[in-house]
Amino acid sequence: MNSAIDGPAFTKLLRPYARPNTRKAVIQLLDTLLPYGAILSLMYGTIRWGAPVWVTFLLGIPAGALMVRTFILFHDCAHGSFVESRAARDWIGRFLGLLTFTPFGEWRYAHGLHHSTSGNLDRRGVGDVWTMTVDEYRRCPFLKRLQYRAYRNPIVLFVLGPLFLFLVMNRLPPSNHRKALRIRSVLLNDLALAISIAFFGLTIGLKAYFTILIPTQLVAGFVGIWLFYVQHQFDPSYWARSGDWDSAEAALTGSSYYKLPPWLQWISGNIGLHHVHHLLPRIPNYNLEACLSAVPELRLKDPLTIARSVRSVRLNLWDEAAERLIAFRELRPRSAFAL
Repeated sequence: MNSAIDGPAFTKLLRPYARPNTRKAVIQLLDTLLPYGAILSLMYGTIRWGAPVWVTFLLGIPAGALMVRTFILFHDCAHGSFVESRAARDWIGRFLGLLTFTPFGEWRYAHGLHHSTSGNLDRRGVGDVWTMTVDEYRRCPFLKRLQYRAYRNPIVLFVLGPLFLFLVMNRLPPSNHRKALRIRSVLLNDLALAISIAFFGLTIGLKAYFTILIPTQLVAGFVGIWLFYVQHQFDPSYWARSGDWDSAEAALTGSSYYKLPPWLQWISGNIGLHHVHHLLPRIPNYNLEACLSAVPELRLKDPLTIARSVRSVRLNLWDEAAERLIAFRELRPRSAFAL
């Protein structure tokens, strides 16, 4: 472990910061949703005024950035950390889920699994980035290797994938009939979206609606999936089998301390302090920085920089023997047809 103290000791130090503050939460809702709504209105204004479409698309950059911040507030509601009242955070979460095209109840369940399994090689597959080990990749059929390479292609992972995830996959309920609450969450989110799209279709028109939505969603999806990706896909990182897996070590060494400029930290709701978040997920985003400042052991000596995070895109497979992520090109092909 990268610290002199253990997980329970860390949790004890962090617990005072896991107290929701309604005033801070309301301020965040206002400083996020008011400018977000203003920029969306300005985007519609450019359409009405006959401005070139690239002007509307350019405004999609700040709109998408604020959509990312909106998702972080949604994320805090899912962790039960944004406000004290459970009813309030559930309704805030549902509303923000409508704005971010994400069903609150279903995402809360999947993300909870992510937190309980992050870095565990035997419990991959829900709420994470698809990651294969070297041995798994070498053993799987050619078509599956091709599929994995396509999935790991940056265009698919950061551009096409987010659109497909938020606009298509998030519309589909889980197939198991025993997951009634999760199914209801998806269907109600779909119904609310259908009503809102019908409303905007009747007021501003579907063409204007999608002209505003697509660039905003592209930017938000790219930034959001990028942040989620680099939070666990970097070198050095942490993966272990269930018998050796440790939640505190997975948090400290398998979740990034992503050092960002202040303005990017604001947009991303401090989610770059991901090692702190994974140690105690109930710390609201507005307390993460204060927690980092107060607990010196959390200020890791080798934080993830933007330059290092960009280089992490080439890391695609977990090498269990070397205990590190490696690139496809580091594999020795076993046949002329190997990918």
